[in-house]
Amino acid sequence: MPLIRTEKLTKSVPQGGGRLWLLRDVDLEVADGEFVSIMGPSGAGKTTLLHILGMHDGDFEGSYSLDGTRVESLAPKQRADLQRRSIGFVFQSYHLIDDLTVAENLDVPLRYRDVPKRERESIVADVLDRFRIVAKKGLYPAQLSGGQQQLVGVARAIISNPKIILADEPTGNLHSDQAREIMELFRTLHQAGTTIVQVTHSEENAAFGDRVIRLHDGRVVK
Repeated sequence: MPLIRTEKLTKSVPQGGGRLWLLRDVDLEVADGEFVSIMGPSGAGKTTLLHILGMHDGDFEGSYSLDGTRVESLAPKQRADLQRRSIGFVFQSYHLIDDLTVAENLDVPLRYRDVPKRERESIVADVLDRFRIVAKKGLYPAQLSGGQQQLVGVARAIISNPKIILADEPTGNLHSDQAREIMELFRTLHQAGTTIVQVTHSEENAAFGDRVIRLHDGRVVK
């Protein structure tokens, strides 16, 4: 059974007197442990699809199943619990909390999962060491470079050991050396068994994955 499956997934919004179709009849399967890149021109529906897969957007038609659970059938609290349990997010604009230190930013997903304080401290220490950012633990996001902020963003995404990482243009704000470092990190996570779905404009980044899904005008074309 696929980890992710959509059937006839459709998304539209009001426009004028009619509807603007952002996604149309998207059938998609992602296996457990797969690394998939979603590509397409601007306006193709890539980020819209990622936000639905990440359960940031529940207003869609069709079906979306995550690890065998029909997402559209869940109550909001059940959906939020499944999201926290299953998904880690990496954003182009980092989305770190400005008034929290690096260590405190890493602690946030563990707090959401009600991990006891002593266990949280141990997990954060392990991840700081794994990502070689122990020296940055007391710094605030504004004191970090873009590459360092994105490194913290990836660390935060994986700290609660999610089944899936969803990444939206994760290297879009980075220079080439920083971008390659992040993609090499994704490759390492993938090799360790993490499922990754990334939206990217970069053919070079897409080549790190197992396959490419191409969208055009809200439809899967390849």
